[in-house]
Amino acid sequence: MVHPDTTRRPRRADARRNVDALIEAAKTVFATSGVDAPAKEITDLAGVGVGTLYRHFPQRADLVKAVVESGIDAVADAGPALSGAHEPAEALAEWIRRFTELLGTKRGLASALHSGDPAFSGLPGYFLERLGPVVATLLGAAVADGTVRDDISAEDLLHAITQLSQPVPGRELAHNQRVVGVFVDGLRR
Repeated sequence: MVHPDTTRRPRRADARRNVDALIEAAKTVFATSGVDAPAKEITDLAGVGVGTLYRHFPQRADLVKAVVESGIDAVADAGPALSGAHEPAEALAEWIRRFTELLGTKRGLASALHSGDPAFSGLPGYFLERLGPVVATLLGAAVADGTVRDDISAEDLLHAITQLSQPVPGRELAHNQRVVGVFVDGLRR
C-alpha cells in the first residue's frame, strides 16, 4: 500500500506500526461514526496522538484514501490463497463474497470518494490495477475447468459486482450479498 509520506524516505518500524494502527482504527471509526468522525476518536483507538495522525495523513482525504487502498489490497491479496484452498468456481465465488463485503463496508465512504477531491482521483485506476489481474486469474481458472461460463470478462465481472453492491435505501449488506449470490449462481455452468 502506498501512503502519502512513503515517497520521502523509508519509515522506521515504529512509524510503520503507527500508520497501520491509524488505518485500522480509521476503518473501525469510519464504519461506526462516518468519515467525518473526530480525529481524536481515531487516534484514541489507535493509541497515538493527534499529531501522529496529521504527520502521516495531513489531510482527512489522505486517511480515507489509505483506508480504501488497504481494503482493496486485502481483497486482492486473498485471491491466490483462495485459489490454493478451493476448486476454481468456489475460489471465485468466495473472492466475490469478499469483494462484496469490501464494497459494503465502504458505504460510508462513498460521498467522500465522490466529492471531487483530487486525492481520490487515482483510486479507480488503483482499484482496477490491483483487482483486475486477481479476478482475471480466478475467472480464467474457473472457465478453464468448465465450471463457469466463458462469456464475461474480468472487468465486466468487477463492474457487475460493483453495481450490484450499491447501497439500497433501507437494506443492509446482507441484501447485496444475496443479490450478488444470485448473480454468481448464474455464472456457473
